[in-house]
Amino acid sequence: MALLAPLIAVVAAVVVTSLVLMVAGASVGDFWSLIFTAPSGRSWVNIINQTSMIFLAALAAAIGFRMNLFNIGLEGQYTLASYTAALVAGAAIFPGKLNVLVALVVAVVVGAIWAGIAGILKVTRGVSEVISTIMLNAIAITLVGYLLSNHGQQYGQGRRTPPLPDSSRFEGWQLFEKTDGNVWTLVLLAVVVGIGVSVLINRTRFGFDLRATGANEAAAVASGVNVKKMIVISMLLSGGIAGLIWMPALFGQAGYYGPTFQHQLGFTGIAVALLGRNRPLGIFFGAVLFAWLSEQANKLQLQAGISPSIVQITQGVVVLSVVVAYAVVQRWRAIAEQRALRTALDAGVTPEGVSAA
Repeated sequence: MALLAPLIAVVAAVVVTSLVLMVAGASVGDFWSLIFTAPSGRSWVNIINQTSMIFLAALAAAIGFRMNLFNIGLEGQYTLASYTAALVAGAAIFPGKLNVLVALVVAVVVGAIWAGIAGILKVTRGVSEVISTIMLNAIAITLVGYLLSNHGQQYGQGRRTPPLPDSSRFEGWQLFEKTDGNVWTLVLLAVVVGIGVSVLINRTRFGFDLRATGANEAAAVASGVNVKKMIVISMLLSGGIAGLIWMPALFGQAGYYGPTFQHQLGFTGIAVALLGRNRPLGIFFGAVLFAWLSEQANKLQLQAGISPSIVQITQGVVVLSVVVAYAVVQRWRAIAEQRALRTALDAGVTPEGVSAA
């Protein structure tokens, strides 16, 4: 049963994507051949780096989902946090690596505050976090665009924040040849945050209260959980992690906030959180899958004349298939358990886990 849902999802994704390719007049064989071709050294580096940011985004979304909160505002939270952190780091107020640490703290605080607005609105005014976070997305993106346009440095055809000093950059590690680029140092940040979130959710009282509230709010209230407090803290925590999403790229390669900023990571994180069932280990594999598909998509247009947009369809089908497959398998499991219970009772046997009358 545990393997059935992912298997159904994979088969469904392959079938639907192949049908889309045939309708579009593209070669199904060429598509799957390129997707599953072993990546080059540079592609592996890109996959690792992208996985770290997608993983952080999905962890931020998962915190809210486990609490039964839909933090749709990751995009605005990490955009505003990235701009602010780049501004602080570019100002070089602090020396060396202390400058990096301060910028990371600023990113966490800004992301948490922006998400906390939605949490406070929910517990004080009853405003749905879905509506408020979507509106906050628009406000954050517009605000950053305005500040960058009016106060940023001219850079080519666009504008940017002041570049980071050399002492605040992390060159990362070379896994392959020098021309293949570096794995960013702050990829380790994603590992640390992943372990921290796993311990927090599964090994602490706060994590138990969070899971209990998400599963059954009425039961959580009856057991003494302050639901309003949990909502605010969960949104702050989700936003704080969201603030870190682009930090590996900022200090590993970009060096400033500007034209190189990568959008849509927040929305990708939401999809990967659903794909990974809001568990850090599942999220990790989902992040690797999405990073793999995105990197391999770069070859499609050049080598097979297939639009890379097909990969976005594949990603969407994978997420939808997983959600549907898990729902179907859970229903099958419930039916099987009821049938086994009925059979045991008819035979006069007390099933395991059921106390005798």
